[in-house]
Amino acid sequence: MDLFSSLNVSASGLEAQRTRLDTAASNLANAYSTRSADGGPYQRRNVVLSAVDGQGADGSVEGVEVVAIEKDPGAPRLEYDPGHPDADERGFVAYPNVNPVEEMVDMVTATRAYQAGLTAISSEVSMLESALEIGR
Repeated sequence: MDLFSSLNVSASGLEAQRTRLDTAASNLANAYSTRSADGGPYQRRNVVLSAVDGQGADGSVEGVEVVAIEKDPGAPRLEYDPGHPDADERGFVAYPNVNPVEEMVDMVTATRAYQAGLTAISSEVSMLESALEIGR
């Protein structure tokens, strides 16, 4: 483990949380999109994260990475609205499987985790500065 590996771990966490925040924002923005490029309603996206295992003998974790952003296979939410242009022959509209409350919770959680990562980086920088001062 080198001197800056803790900064790399924290930076990878910041990147992962930014991706989570962006994905939740996209889900929220498309909560009522009944048409997508795939031909149906928008499908909620989920971020898949994985720990990056260290190369050393101790097997320490070197950070986190975004493995994939997957489409949620959940069924669309059907609402009766016969006047909607995307209504089927029975008058039902297929809306995305997005729950705005869940997305807001995900956004708040990702924001808090991002803030915690920034605090960790700030502490790490302070410790490195103190170490440099001792060496002078």
